[in-house]
Amino acid sequence: MLKKTGFLLLLSVGFISIKAQQTIPFRVTKYNNIIVKTLVNKKDSLDLMFQIAMKDGAISPERQRKADHIVFNKEEISEHNTVDIGSMSWRDFTFTDNQLSGLESDGKIGTGLFEGKTFKIDYDSNQFVIYDQKPDLKGFQPIKVTFENEVFHIFGDNVLDGAKQQETSFALQSGYSGGILYSNDFAEKYDLNKKLKIIGEKTLKNSSNKLLMIKQGILPSFQIGDFVFKDAPVGFFAGELKTQHVSYFGADMMRRFIWVFDADRKMAYIKPSQYYSEPYYKIN
Repeated sequence: MLKKTGFLLLLSVGFISIKAQQTIPFRVTKYNNIIVKTLVNKKDSLDLMFQIAMKDGAISPERQRKADHIVFNKEEISEHNTVDIGSMSWRDFTFTDNQLSGLESDGKIGTGLFEGKTFKIDYDSNQFVIYDQKPDLKGFQPIKVTFENEVFHIFGDNVLDGAKQQETSFALQSGYSGGILYSNDFAEKYDLNKKLKIIGEKTLKNSSNKLLMIKQGILPSFQIGDFVFKDAPVGFFAGELKTQHVSYFGADMMRRFIWVFDADRKMAYIKPSQYYSEPYYKIN
């Protein structure tokens, strides 16, 4: 009888541990963007790009699929929408209209999927994992994060020209296909146009469809936690439009790690993913 009771207890514990987490599958495009298949308002099947730098969602004017059941007001806002992914459902998602998104997507969806929960971005298994309790973090390195206005910020060390490391804050930006992108302030303060080997210039559009001039250079060394990247291509904003006040840690750098973010958004935990040593993404 004791053996039977013990066996049933083990089954119960196993069942509880399985139920303590849920998964959301995704795919990673050749542009390093994460795409999640969603059903919005039980009617619109949309491929939405995961944007870690926002909470809710947005619909792109360049979408390939119809979003006829998302009703926007005069301010191009739609509230109280439902989102279904597999067997999971969310209510009260807000969508903004006419925001550009990554290629192969109909719009964006943010961290509202994980509100109040610890979650993992697993680039090795192509899935998000949502936890009800803190998971096993063996093999992960902790790094401090700040979470302000629905945006995660981390710190990285930058070596420009043999000088000492210059620590700066980066906003995690999974919508930007490239790696490190410096703000106007950082670029001017450290004179990146002269201190970096310049390898090109690109013109990009932001989510509001404004054109931004970006120069590309080679950074001798970049470090996050104990992880060091040598001769990394980086971008910085140039030209007269000086509106970029935040540096980005983009999708090409994010994909090089598996990430776990704690529920109170004060710590993240990282370890190398299968993409850690992949060639750097080239912005065309």
